[in-house]
Amino acid sequence: MPSSSQHAADSHDLIRVQGARENNLKDVSVEIPKRRLTVFTGVSGSGKSSLVFGTIAAESQRLINETYSTFVQGFMPTLGRPEVDVLEGLTTAIIVDQERMGANSRSTVGTATDANAMLRVLFSRLGKPHIGSSNAFSFNVPSVRAVGQMTVEKGASKKTEKRVFNVTGGMCPRCEGMGSVTDMDPSQLYDDSKSLNEGAITIPGYSVDGWYGRIFSGCGFFDPDKPIRKFTKKELHDLLHKEPTKIKVDNINLTYEGLIPRIQKSFLSKDVDAMQPHIRAFVERAVTFTTCPDCGGTRLNEAARSSKIKKINIADACAMQINDLAAWVRGLDEPSVAPLLATLRETLDAFVEIGLGYLSLDRPTGTLSGGEAQRTKMVGHLGSSLTDVTYVFDEPTIGLHPHDIQRMNDLLLRLRDKGNTVLVVEHKPETIAIADHVIDLGPGAGAAGGEVVFAGTLEGLRASGTLTGRHLSDRAALKPSVRKPSGVMKVRGARTHNLKGVDVDIPLGVLVVVTGVAGSGKSSLIHGSVCGRDGVVSVDQTPIRGSRRSNPATYTDLLEPIRKAFAKANGVKPALFSANSEGACPTCNGAGVIYTDLAMMAGVTTVCEECEGRRFQASVLEYRFGGRNIAEVLDMSVEDAVGFFGAGEARTPAAHAILQRMADVGLGYLRLGQPLTTLSGGERQRIKLATQMGAEGGVYVLDEPTTGLHLADLKQLLGLLDRLVDAGKSVIVIEHHQAVMAHADWIIDLGPGAGHEGGRIVFEGTPADLVAAKSTLTGEHLAAFVGSRPKAVRAR
Repeated sequence: MPSSSQHAADSHDLIRVQGARENNLKDVSVEIPKRRLTVFTGVSGSGKSSLVFGTIAAESQRLINETYSTFVQGFMPTLGRPEVDVLEGLTTAIIVDQERMGANSRSTVGTATDANAMLRVLFSRLGKPHIGSSNAFSFNVPSVRAVGQMTVEKGASKKTEKRVFNVTGGMCPRCEGMGSVTDMDPSQLYDDSKSLNEGAITIPGYSVDGWYGRIFSGCGFFDPDKPIRKFTKKELHDLLHKEPTKIKVDNINLTYEGLIPRIQKSFLSKDVDAMQPHIRAFVERAVTFTTCPDCGGTRLNEAARSSKIKKINIADACAMQINDLAAWVRGLDEPSVAPLLATLRETLDAFVEIGLGYLSLDRPTGTLSGGEAQRTKMVGHLGSSLTDVTYVFDEPTIGLHPHDIQRMNDLLLRLRDKGNTVLVVEHKPETIAIADHVIDLGPGAGAAGGEVVFAGTLEGLRASGTLTGRHLSDRAALKPSVRKPSGVMKVRGARTHNLKGVDVDIPLGVLVVVTGVAGSGKSSLIHGSVCGRDGVVSVDQTPIRGSRRSNPATYTDLLEPIRKAFAKANGVKPALFSANSEGACPTCNGAGVIYTDLAMMAGVTTVCEECEGRRFQASVLEYRFGGRNIAEVLDMSVEDAVGFFGAGEARTPAAHAILQRMADVGLGYLRLGQPLTTLSGGERQRIKLATQMGAEGGVYVLDEPTTGLHLADLKQLLGLLDRLVDAGKSVIVIEHHQAVMAHADWIIDLGPGAGHEGGRIVFEGTPADLVAAKSTLTGEHLAAFVGSRPKAVRAR
């Protein structure tokens, strides 16, 4: 109860959670102080995201959505109430997560943060010559001119007037605002020796049995049974280039369009890096991208490029590094646009402050890493006047060099000091150290987690004896010896993004760590000059996609050998042992649950009464293999399944090999049939790593494999990297974590800074040499991390 001197409203200084049961949470009850920085720790899969994002943030968003009318709610995503008994003291939650930003190729850093919109207004007011409104500087707005007649009714009279309609846009007409033009190789679109009905079209998704096959076969513009090489000039033009035309096929009204414009609309509107692998392979094979000769890649027409402020046009401004652009904007002093200049300065300064000053506004958002995307989203919140808001961050230090983490910590503290509640899910000790309050979940992962094992101060966590507390002060030691390389991979004249003609010999047969501050050119070097080579297997940061029907067994192709083993043992078809095929329960279609849609209200999910959530028909569950049915096998943990398929009558080498890789990356606790939608970010990254480890290749490239990894799991990851190298593979890791650097055989450090201040090799050698020299930022931080002078290192 509030004291007599305290106002009743001041007593609500806690967020109270009672009985939280989302995903693996086990009736969690916890109190979180408001207007403080609270860090949530625990191993990957312990329930941190389920508590913070799935319970607290989700309920806050649901309650805010309920303040709108039911009509408006019908257009918003429907959010169900989390599995929790009581949630009190919630405030508006702003979620800043790691989700990649939209990969549409028209989306840039400038358009995503409104900086581009402010620049367009600035040039429309101050640019000389004046060419029009802010739309005249937008590469997404085409110029349009229309002439026609309109009838105006005034009282009883009608009058016909001639009107001219003009919109002045900034889009380059040649490339339609894309910055590049495409040239397609027709031989990659079809096999000209075949007819359409024989499957001549080789574009992914354009099978003769599908919709596109019906459209092309029934359009009447050419004979579908004639080989394409015998087409007339007009027939070939209709196949490749015909404009959209209404047709009727089997009494269905459809639109026919030539192959090339259809591909441009469906495939080429997306960023190449965001495409599914098989579509990306087709696009890279069939399409050549070249810089637009009319606009020089700026996306803007000649008029937009002609208007300048102090000899700078808007294309030049967007191509500048943001820290350079911020300095240029500070040099503008024009009272007529003073409020606009002040807001633009704040936005650009926020980029610099957050460590993204090396980006440019014309950088496509699809090329940003997860950490860069998260920090770009933060830009809008730094100058916000809102207080008493709950900010929720998901590992904000991802992709940050130790040098940059202090800057991020300062930003988190600034948000807190403005009177906001800051909740951070984090593994890095540097960020845990600034917490006012720490909540540690565990004790393990998956079914072994879901409990609060500690809540209190940082000192209390160190003394608590929990897994996080025991490992909080871990410091890696430099290896007493390093491996000797078996050869080198030569990179010459690398100039991707900010690289300045880099020449480097990457040792093979050893563990190589490529490091440097964010924006120094690490990913540009490796992804631009190494990943495309033969025999290179790349495990990047792109998130794995999966519906609630996807699970570890389907994603890793583990289900295939299991289904075949069940089928062989019982003399039936393998399709019976898939919940997405013939074996599915007919009532729930193999989902295990029944989903009831209630329009604008949250949908209701109930366990299927027919199969009791097991997803299979009763007759399928009668078939056994090694004494278990398929539902019991999918309910096993990876650890149990390794033993089950590794020996005895259920021995299946193909399944055992996949399971062993999953256990090697620390996923032994996962259930084989657990939906992918319930996995945490760190678990998804590691399941992807386990899948790629089975690919044939001599060189593995891992992009920040410590993402989402708890301090206690680092030893297991380092052991996995060692096993890969000892098996004769070459491993190249792009990484900032000092423990991985210390474990490397060879370090390549890029820098010295970010953007145009980086792009050079500043160190090559062993970790011990880097620590001894302390000549780079990485060397200084690694020396502080290992905490002692290195011993003499010998090659072995």
